[in-house]
Amino acid sequence: MARLLEGKPVAEKIRQDIVKEIETLGKKPVLASVMVGDNSGAEAYVKSQKKIAEALGVEYQLHKLSSGTTEHALAEFIEKLNKDKSVNGIIIQMPLPQQIDYKLISQHIQPDKDIEGMHPANIGKVVFGKAKLIPCTAAAVMELLNAAEVELKGKEVVVVGHSEIVGKPLALLLLDKLATVTVCHIGTFEAKKLEEHVRKAEILIVAVGKAELIPGDWVKDGAVVIDVGINRVGDRVVGDIEHEGAFRHASIITPVPGGVGPLTVVMLMRNLVEAAKLQK
Repeated sequence: MARLLEGKPVAEKIRQDIVKEIETLGKKPVLASVMVGDNSGAEAYVKSQKKIAEALGVEYQLHKLSSGTTEHALAEFIEKLNKDKSVNGIIIQMPLPQQIDYKLISQHIQPDKDIEGMHPANIGKVVFGKAKLIPCTAAAVMELLNAAEVELKGKEVVVVGHSEIVGKPLALLLLDKLATVTVCHIGTFEAKKLEEHVRKAEILIVAVGKAELIPGDWVKDGAVVIDVGINRVGDRVVGDIEHEGAFRHASIITPVPGGVGPLTVVMLMRNLVEAAKLQK
């Protein structure tokens, strides 16, 4: 039977550290949030960001642009925020309209204002183990492992999912801790080798966005399980791993909801404070 690794207590400790850091800055850090068009999911995330920002003493500026905004116009708007010395961090809310490529537009954000940690300069620093601004969900997973005092050196870690925002940067962060990392993806699944890799995992991290993709019985006895997925199935919210079965095999497991989720916005705010320190 597993021990639940909940995100809220870890997030609360980091929030307290952020408040202390903001006091040493001598001024409120300013977060510029850019939203293009209307989306209910993005609206809910913005409300969550703003609530936490205000509780921490962060000034949250929401800039809403029309759904017809072109990629060029958005790039020009970001450049204005780059030049505004009062702004410490910039975040582009997802999803973006079809005419805008996030991968391209994220490169217009000044690296020391990129609080999502997605600028190539910041990802490059992750490669070299020198990153100050780390992609938030990947950072949240590392914080949970650290809080649970999970030894990473030499461990067989399997990451399922290779997205730019979670899987890829997370694999680099784990490698920096000398874990033995396997990254599984659609190619692994199509080759019918996913089960084989998952069963070997001493630490299993799944970030795919597919409800209960991993059967609980695949989980190795005594494994540490981090479920990043949040999926709605009818009136339930479930992860990417079948929880009940995994709970019987794992030694430590995150709940869904309540595991990685509570930490992601807090990581964003920590990156904002780090950005303000870099600019100072």
